[in-house]
Amino acid sequence: MKRIFSVLSVLTLSLVLTACGSNVKLSDVPVEDRTVAGAGGAGDLGGKASGNAVAPVEIMSTDTTAAGPVGAARVFYFDYDSFTIKPEFQGAIEMHARFLTTNKNRKIAIEGHTDERGGREYNLALGQKRSEAVRRALSLLGVAETQVEAVSFGKEKPAMTGETEEAFSKNRRAEISYR
Repeated sequence: MKRIFSVLSVLTLSLVLTACGSNVKLSDVPVEDRTVAGAGGAGDLGGKASGNAVAPVEIMSTDTTAAGPVGAARVFYFDYDSFTIKPEFQGAIEMHARFLTTNKNRKIAIEGHTDERGGREYNLALGQKRSEAVRRALSLLGVAETQVEAVSFGKEKPAMTGETEEAFSKNRRAEISYR
């Protein structure tokens, strides 16, 4: 009985290993020459893209829309224990809204933060309310819900360390991050 079990085990293992094997030979992969005639070498396009050639990638992008609207504040500060957007930030929020409604393919994350006072759960909730307040303001100005994500970091990512009022006020914020 033990011997039959051993033979069946070996046969089963052999079948499993055979089924997992592949008969594709990696050395037989067809290679197609896609160099452009008259170019300086394989893949060198001489700065020009033609036919089905691949254009060179520009590492240092000159796309000014990558960072969002020029001159608009990306950090909005809040009063202690508040998630009401201050009037001084309304202009910046309007600039971001115009940018996002013009550039429908752009997305942002709004990160809500708090100072270190208060418990973890409370601060996560307050940070979420701050990010949601900015999200709602953008939504009221015509920004699509699919372009905006509101998240909270609570007190986990302070902008400034210390237990001074200056540090506390810099940490009570919502930040816009373009993606």
